[in-house]
Amino acid sequence: MDQNDLGTDIEKVLVTEAQIAHRLTEMASDIDRDYQGRDVLLVGVLKGAVMVMADLARALHSRVRMDWMAVSSYGSGTKSSGVVRILKDLDTDLKDQHVLIVEDIIDSGLTLSWLLSNLRSRGAASVEICTLLRKPEAVKVELDVRYVGFDVPNEFVIGYGLDYAERYRNVPFVATLAPHVYQ
Repeated sequence: MDQNDLGTDIEKVLVTEAQIAHRLTEMASDIDRDYQGRDVLLVGVLKGAVMVMADLARALHSRVRMDWMAVSSYGSGTKSSGVVRILKDLDTDLKDQHVLIVEDIIDSGLTLSWLLSNLRSRGAASVEICTLLRKPEAVKVELDVRYVGFDVPNEFVIGYGLDYAERYRNVPFVATLAPHVYQ
């Protein structure tokens, strides 16, 4: 899928496919260095982190294990509901594991703050955060995010796993969605 396939749904491309690939390679290098000699469990947050997790894992030189968790604080709208629900829990026991949460985007940070606390309470040796995108202007809680791909404006973005009403996840870049699509 490319920009022409989207007609007028896209307002502006914020991060290109090439920029994403380059930054994920850089982040993988940092992760390899930081976790050298330790096993790491990548925990992807479904559904948005699928693209990020797949490409990040392929860029790593370390041996990693992967598991998935689905939590929700969104409906089909564009704002967080503030209520976190576990839709799919991990299959892995986190006791004494080095966990790296892989996210697509940090918006308010409320869901991620809850998830961080939840995973730490399970006895993990460490829990860190890796995100492709962060909206600094939207953050409502302080989070120590170890690996950040790009800071983006506080606008509704789609692509590279990010959706609006389950559409646009397969767009290979990150873009702002035109308001006429969701208003």
